[in-house]
Amino acid sequence: MTTSPKPEELTKLKADLHRLLDRLPELENNDLIQSSLEAIALLSQNPTERLDWKLISGSLQDFQKAIALFHPHASTRKVSIFGSARTLPTTPEYQQAIDFAQCISAKGFMVITGGGGGIMAAGNQGAGKEHSFGLNISLPFEQVANGYVNDKFMNFKYFFTRKLFFLKESDAIALFPGGFGTQDEFFECLTLCQTGKATPRPLVLIDKPGGDYWQQWDAYIQKHLLTRGLITEGDLNLYVITDKVERACQAIHDFYKVYHSSRWVKNLFVVRLNFDISDAHLDRLNQNFSDVLVQGRIQRSAALPQEKREPHILSLPRLVMYFNQRNYGRLQQLILEINQTCDDEILCHSEYHPESK
Repeated sequence: MTTSPKPEELTKLKADLHRLLDRLPELENNDLIQSSLEAIALLSQNPTERLDWKLISGSLQDFQKAIALFHPHASTRKVSIFGSARTLPTTPEYQQAIDFAQCISAKGFMVITGGGGGIMAAGNQGAGKEHSFGLNISLPFEQVANGYVNDKFMNFKYFFTRKLFFLKESDAIALFPGGFGTQDEFFECLTLCQTGKATPRPLVLIDKPGGDYWQQWDAYIQKHLLTRGLITEGDLNLYVITDKVERACQAIHDFYKVYHSSRWVKNLFVVRLNFDISDAHLDRLNQNFSDVLVQGRIQRSAALPQEKREPHILSLPRLVMYFNQRNYGRLQQLILEINQTCDDEILCHSEYHPESK
């Protein structure tokens, strides 16, 4: 049965919309706000089914709550942790997840989990309530909220919006052994990184000490995908496998040692750096990665005019290149080489904060 809006609700909505439209010219991103309002207006003029409106309404509510949840912590990098909800606290995998979350939060990163039991609970437990988020979803079984998150917690209506924020808000992904849900989350992250639909980030697969869950997974990938030409050799560089917590933490920490972030400006790929690299270092990058360029060389650059909406990082040095938009595994290698090679000892040993955006 459809419930009609109450008169007082409509009056409030009209007032809110009028205030928004009056302020629209002065709002940041007013062009995008306008296009969103226009899209809703056009939908209302079409013969849209109720189920469609329920999807739109539920998705927007998920977005609104999640954006409000993460905004106060936008300047701190975060790591999403995936793994089985069925992992018991008595298992080595559970303790490994606690240890990893403690390690990465000690380096200044925050942790995001699904807010449920098993590996999710271990991640929140290890990071602590001050440093972790729980993005829960209501299910008929398994997904009961754990007790290790406090105010940084929300329930999502839809899986797809929840998964979007796992990736959107994270700067690295850590995966522990899990079932269909874990595999689903990992393959989606892997596909988005492989196709360039997600910005480069570390994908770290963590097993219990001496465990072979991810080694066996990797063997399947190489036997059935790589040898048949369904993926390329470079795609294997998109992830790291380890059974050592320290190596997993260091891989994430070091990924942002020199590399800060990246974006596209038309056909130009822009890499922001925490500090500048030497001429010799830049020459080595051009020698080793000319195969991923469609033209020209990797060059230095100041901030481009299109980056003016990010004033907090305008002063960072940049490298720009005409990347082929295809070999993202090689791009991951390029970023690792940017971080691994350092010719200036003063810069390399100065205080820096990879956990800060």
